[in-house]
Amino acid sequence: MRKNVAILGSTGSIGTQTLDVVARYPDRFRISALAAGSRVAELIEQAKRFDVPLVSCARAADAGAIRAALPPGTRVVSGAAGLYAVATESDAGVVVAATDGAVAFDAVFAAVERGIRIAVANKELIVAAGELFVRAAAASGAEILPVDSEHSALFQCLVGEPRERIASLILTASGGPFWTWERAAIERASVADALRHPTWQMGTKNTVDSASLMNKGLEVIEASRLFGVPPERIDVLVHRTSVAHGFVVFSDGNLKAQLAPPDMRLPIGYALAYPDRLPDSEHIDAFAALGAKSGAERVELAFERPDIERFPCLGLAYEALRRGGTVPAALSAANEIAVAAFVEGNITFGAIPAIVAAALAGTPDEDLSLASVRAADARARALARAAVEARFAAPAK
Repeated sequence: MRKNVAILGSTGSIGTQTLDVVARYPDRFRISALAAGSRVAELIEQAKRFDVPLVSCARAADAGAIRAALPPGTRVVSGAAGLYAVATESDAGVVVAATDGAVAFDAVFAAVERGIRIAVANKELIVAAGELFVRAAAASGAEILPVDSEHSALFQCLVGEPRERIASLILTASGGPFWTWERAAIERASVADALRHPTWQMGTKNTVDSASLMNKGLEVIEASRLFGVPPERIDVLVHRTSVAHGFVVFSDGNLKAQLAPPDMRLPIGYALAYPDRLPDSEHIDAFAALGAKSGAERVELAFERPDIERFPCLGLAYEALRRGGTVPAALSAANEIAVAAFVEGNITFGAIPAIVAAALAGTPDEDLSLASVRAADARARALARAAVEARFAAPAK
């Protein structure tokens, strides 16, 4: 039988690559529902291509046009109700959580509470409310399968292994476009500079986060929440070719690593098919799998320690994880505001960590709940906006 797949965020990078995987394996998967934001034309095309019976859009004003463009009987819903319907009322065997920000939190939590498997690619969800999310999954029996390449790597390394024997987790980072730059040059970098990622094709926000190494800081928090490991036992190594995605060091000194080409369709396919692996009739060349260029006779895997002085966002993420509670939610929210301000030309790249730090300084230590997460998110955004406005209004020196 084909597995029903519902996608929250179908027109984004993860959503479209999930559809690529489903299209390649039509005998294994069926799209039962799609949810997207403002890319209405793309959503309509996806719904037609995959004959989707349930579609959700962000704005009620778009629902009529979508309904008119799709076959009679297609259910079209909008807003929070639409996200909820896609996550819980689509008979999905797996829900791919690929939206940005907190827009789909309630829908994803509702699916988890019903025991539905979640393939999670939403950093903000795990960073801000990961403890609550994992706790809810444990109570309902829902499986959480990470889609980020690094967390998928750790998950794959841990299959069949006792969690109490984890000595440390190691996440790899590409280093982004600024790894070899001096600190002063990094701080003056342009938006175009920040978007020149050496290995991955991602959206604007994630690409800027990769340039600042904030993405790796957020992933450290995610790893701690998903696998129950404290911050002092999670390390980051810079690995420029993005072939080795993660390592687990065990208590007996043995180490397991997961390596694969830098292609997000691989961890997506693993999450959709788990505990199986998708078949491929083609021979896979070992050098190609290790990221070598055609005709290469040598492959090297190199690793470096990250430089917190040049990339302070990574240190801020560790600080937020150590403080715990709602501080990681504040980190994520403030960074979102800072990155948007940078992309819009209102602040320099070097101002991003300063704005995040200001928001963290104004975040109290408090108990964790969905209500406190939302409050911390709103407070951090306000603090970050105020910091952006202060810098934007300041006369140039």
